[in-house]
Amino acid sequence: MSLISSLIHPTEAEQHATQRPRYEVEETDLAFGLTVFLPGVAKSGLEITDDGGELHIKGRRAPGIPEAAPALHRESSDAPYELVFSHDSTVDTGKIVAELKDGVLRLSVPKAESAKPRKIAIN
Repeated sequence: MSLISSLIHPTEAEQHATQRPRYEVEETDLAFGLTVFLPGVAKSGLEITDDGGELHIKGRRAPGIPEAAPALHRESSDAPYELVFSHDSTVDTGKIVAELKDGVLRLSVPKAESAKPRKIAIN
């Protein structure tokens, strides 16, 4: 019975554990496109911050299993998601756009003007 109760009621150490979500990064001349898969996360459970060259994405799911439900096996953890991306001055953090729909977070991270390709005039 202790195994089942530990699955329903995680230990203190398990409550502070995080899991890394699956993600994809695409790059164009103008921006980086970031897709992060956060199943079960609503806008109210999502936090995106930029701090000192690091973009932090944290997502917490709403509790999905009532305490009275008998759980014999769970395929996923209720641990919150956490993902950190490092970046340099080539990113314009003031223009980042984020959209969350059906557990899929899409971020558009524009490049700074100095990092974008430019055509040089020939005299």
